[in-house]
Amino acid sequence: MPTTPPPTVAKSTAPPPRSVLRDPAFLRLWAGTTASGLATWALPFVLGLAVLHRDLGAAGLGLVLAARTAGFLAAVAVGGVLADRHSRRAVVLWSALAAAVAAPLLAAGLGRSLVLMTAAAALAGAGQGACRPAFQALTAETVTPGHRQQANAAMTMAVRGSTLAGPALTALLAAFLDVSTLLLGIGLLWLVAALVPGKGTAATAAAPAAGTAPRAGFRREFLDGIGEARRHPWFLAGLAALVAVIALGYSATSVALPLISRDRYGTEWVLAAAMTAYTVGALGGALVIARWRPRSQGWAAFAGLAAYGVAPLSLMLPVHPVAVVAAYAVAGVGIELFNVPWFTATQREVAPEKLARVSSLDFLVSYGLAPIGLAVIAPAIDAFGATPVLAVCAAACFLVPAAAALVPTARHFTR
Repeated sequence: MPTTPPPTVAKSTAPPPRSVLRDPAFLRLWAGTTASGLATWALPFVLGLAVLHRDLGAAGLGLVLAARTAGFLAAVAVGGVLADRHSRRAVVLWSALAAAVAAPLLAAGLGRSLVLMTAAAALAGAGQGACRPAFQALTAETVTPGHRQQANAAMTMAVRGSTLAGPALTALLAAFLDVSTLLLGIGLLWLVAALVPGKGTAATAAAPAAGTAPRAGFRREFLDGIGEARRHPWFLAGLAALVAVIALGYSATSVALPLISRDRYGTEWVLAAAMTAYTVGALGGALVIARWRPRSQGWAAFAGLAAYGVAPLSLMLPVHPVAVVAAYAVAGVGIELFNVPWFTATQREVAPEKLARVSSLDFLVSYGLAPIGLAVIAPAIDAFGATPVLAVCAAACFLVPAAAALVPTARHFTR
């Protein structure tokens, strides 16, 4: 079977930095990715403030957020194909600029036109969706293979850190700024995401040489990306395990945690403490995996993913609330012990000219099925009770990653 040659890296007389954090090209990419993550997280929170200020109704909020999700899902596959056809840097630029333009449109429609806000939210979601696979592929172009795990850990630490500090920062800004100004601030974050990252140092096979046959159509190229994913059994197994944990485990805990915090423990602090512990645990997991290189990285990653099962397990048992908080911390550690090697292996193993399409498939399946889980879990809890539903979800979190670990090539995330 012919193999895809590795990407050609631009020659340089300077030795590579000992740490990726000393690489200016990566730091620019990190800043852009962090800005896009902050903007993505901030929009639902700021729109929630609009509901509190009566500039937007609850039904309107649901419609706007649904439009953003639809825009994301529609654009993530398109963005993957475009990022493999053209410059990944250009795709990041134009998609982030689209999201930046959406922010003032949201501000203009606030309290005036729900139709305008819905269209702007769809545009914001499309920009976010097109950015994701392009950023993933641009990381592989910017960072040398030996530093990619550290780079991916730094990326996820930035996202988790913004999730931890973001609510307090946004609440502080809301004391001095109105919702429209906060929306414009989100647009500025997207401008940073668009303008700050530099070009990758590796050549891609995106542009066809002069005189060669014309490109296949969009559908054919997207199917080629699926075909590339199918060449890697560990990737398909990991995607199935990730979907099970997100659609069942994460959805169940998202719905059940507020109910159990209120009904079993009679306080909201369990909800707040558990979610904070999850983020802190994820930060700890990213710190660990930035330097840890397990001999069987695939098995270690699947074990980390399966650790999410302790979260629904803690909610179904009559344990002390501290045990629930500790379980969420363990789940946070485990999710990053999976995420970082998963992204790193994808960047290493997938053919470089198809990396964005395979990454888009990852995001499309993961994000696309999550709303289905959220929609199903609540009626299931009403029909059967929280304990049986949580038991099924915990079992799925433990068993599906364990089964995925048995797939050929899964032990090392490599062919």
